[in-house]
Amino acid sequence: MGSMFRSEEVALVQLFLPTAAAYTCVSRLGELGLVEFRDLNASVSAFQRRFVVDVRRCEELEKTFTFLQEEVRRAGLVLLPPEGRLPAPPPRDLLRIQEETERLAQELRDVRGNQQALRAQLHQLQLHAAVLGQGHGPQLAAAHTDATSERMPLLQAPGGPHQDLRVNFVAGAVEPHKAPALERLLWRACRGFLIASFRELEQPLEHPVTGEPATWMTFLISYWGEQIGQKIRKITDCFHCHVFPFLEQEEARRGALRQLQQQSQELHPTCPPKRFLSQVLGRVLQLLPPGQVQVHKMKAVYLALNQCSVSTTHKCLIAEAWCSVRDLPALQEALRDSSTEEGVSAVAHRIPCRDMPPTLIRTNRFTASFQGIVDAYGVGRYQEVNPAPYTIITFPFLFAVMFGDVGHGLLMFLFALAMVLAENRPAVKAAQNEIWQTFFRGRYLLLLMGLFSIYTGFIYNECFSRATSIFPSGWSVAAMANQSGWSDAFLAQHATLTLDPNVTGVFLGPYPFGIDPVWSLAANHLSFLNSFKMKMSVILGVVHMAFGVVLGVFNHVHFGQKHRLLLETLPELTFLLGLFGYLVFLVIYKWLCVSAASAASAPSILIHFINMFLFSHSPTNRPLYPRQEVVQATLVVLALAMVPVLLLGTPLHLLRRHRPHLRRRPAGRQEEDKAGLLDLPDASVNGWSSDEEKAGGLDDEEEAELVPSEVLMHQAIHTIEFCLGCVSNTASYLRLWALSLAHAQLSEVLWAMVMSIGLGLSREVGVAAVVLVPIFAAFAVMTVVILLVMEGLSAFLHALRLHWVEFQNKFYSGTGYRLSPFTFAATDD
Repeated sequence: MGSMFRSEEVALVQLFLPTAAAYTCVSRLGELGLVEFRDLNASVSAFQRRFVVDVRRCEELEKTFTFLQEEVRRAGLVLLPPEGRLPAPPPRDLLRIQEETERLAQELRDVRGNQQALRAQLHQLQLHAAVLGQGHGPQLAAAHTDATSERMPLLQAPGGPHQDLRVNFVAGAVEPHKAPALERLLWRACRGFLIASFRELEQPLEHPVTGEPATWMTFLISYWGEQIGQKIRKITDCFHCHVFPFLEQEEARRGALRQLQQQSQELHPTCPPKRFLSQVLGRVLQLLPPGQVQVHKMKAVYLALNQCSVSTTHKCLIAEAWCSVRDLPALQEALRDSSTEEGVSAVAHRIPCRDMPPTLIRTNRFTASFQGIVDAYGVGRYQEVNPAPYTIITFPFLFAVMFGDVGHGLLMFLFALAMVLAENRPAVKAAQNEIWQTFFRGRYLLLLMGLFSIYTGFIYNECFSRATSIFPSGWSVAAMANQSGWSDAFLAQHATLTLDPNVTGVFLGPYPFGIDPVWSLAANHLSFLNSFKMKMSVILGVVHMAFGVVLGVFNHVHFGQKHRLLLETLPELTFLLGLFGYLVFLVIYKWLCVSAASAASAPSILIHFINMFLFSHSPTNRPLYPRQEVVQATLVVLALAMVPVLLLGTPLHLLRRHRPHLRRRPAGRQEEDKAGLLDLPDASVNGWSSDEEKAGGLDDEEEAELVPSEVLMHQAIHTIEFCLGCVSNTASYLRLWALSLAHAQLSEVLWAMVMSIGLGLSREVGVAAVVLVPIFAAFAVMTVVILLVMEGLSAFLHALRLHWVEFQNKFYSGTGYRLSPFTFAATDD
């Protein structure tokens, strides 16, 4: 719990790694995940660093791995993860992995290239055979041989000057969407001196590249003249048509068609060479999974080594890293074991640092989701109080106050419990659905939210909006009936009656746990719950905010800023408790001191609270206790007096403390002044607690000048934010009241509009069973979708806001950064 309450102590360590053992040491640190390296070569370009060549070789290997992985996917195979944890290979193994990978990649490229060439050749043969077998020839041949055809005069009358010209043919295939444009362009370019025939293939052919079936359009063009032929060939080339030779004689075409079919049959057994391809892919499946992990680790090691600087003797690398003080012995042991074989041990020692260290909070599967809620607002500053341990209780509880229902809480609890019990199953962890992953990561949060909702549901006595009589009721309705004179006609007209506690003998004693179930039958049920939940929300809000202010005490004591206890924490508590703590006192006092007999004439707390700020009194609103006006006026004056203390206390203290340091010092005592200033209580490796104190800090070379205007501005913002925030934050906790009533009323409406109607449809057992099945199914679906998912998400977001804005801003800055250790854990997973 010590680590959860406050982040662990983190130190800056300097590592001296012998050149021969640097790779082994960093690889070992990556397996352990102990340190976060700092970049000592920030001013050096990535292309000028020492190990840039090795990084490029790893990147080239990753590109080759990507190619191999794509080929495996195309073959329909599945890559299995490597067995066990694979360490980063030694540098000498990189050449071996590269040679094996390049050889397999080249073999795959050759196989795919041969396969592609064979497919293209087969495709050309199939297209050529389709062109010859489409039946374009007879009509065109008839047009060519019949000299008396009516089409002949369109070209040239027989016996003219061009009677020696012969008809030529261009045959081929084109994609269907290009055929209309090709036909129009041929007609316009050749001015009609051609005859074109286009036909679509009946059966689609396999595309040589994609392998998917594709339809083609075959064409046969007859023309006269060489110039027309040149135009036709150029146009077909522009449309990327497949052009094939076309024989005029029918017998010759049939012979060519038979030859093409024979060649296609000869190519089919060798396309694709599946046996050799399966052998190559088998070797890829053995090499790729471990190779990817090893090369990725190797690249990470070289990238970490690029952040190190080289000693003047070039015999060792110097690295700086953040490490938890608790892990320093393990770091020393890991360096010693990794460098023993080289004969020179690596050395690590702590060095002083003025930079704020990163935040390290260790979590487990239970606390991770609660820490994630806090970190979503902002990572905590180094060693400030961590809200996560308190969020484990307060977050589910505030959620349950808005979501209190035994039935709904039980459903949420069972859903989360199922995820908790199945958390170690590989199929559950490997699910890629983003929504499922979100629920699974927060399974323990959902578990507590459901458990607390069951508890508050028993307090509200609500289970799917129905009250349950676990214990005997503490109300005697008979006493009310005996003293009220209710007639049968009155009872027939009023299905619900108002509970009046101011009747002798009606109240027998308090209900043992929660709200008495008799209230669910009363007409003033909503008025009673409205008053109860509103006052409860105010009490919970003030207690929650006061607890946040008290937690700030631990920050001030830990950072040695004890002046803030008197100048900030005490005025804040006085202001908060003097005004809104007094409101809580009035609520509790009225509950304890006002009886049912005097409830009708009881004074109004709201009017008293308004008169408290106006320094007035209402004649019709009698005081709750003697000398109430004096107490209220004193509290208001005391709270207002805390405002100038909050506004000027801390700035004046800082200016008085830093006044000696603002004077000019002799140049010869610069170093002594720096050493003295480092011992200031607020200037430490823990960082500054606020912006105004950062203004009084020092950089690496000289003292930063304290600007009074900036300090006053920051403190004024803090004062205004806190004083106005006390009002708005207290009102913000009324969302507990509003959402609790909304959830209860929505559940009541759902029951009345669905289940109540279904239960009243029929009294016969068989008919009722048939009717209730769809009605209960609709009720269950709407309960899950509306009340569990939508209402649950709404309550979750409001509870999140109460923690981020109303609670954490009292003591939590969230301006730090997380410790990100160099680790191979993600690669192994």
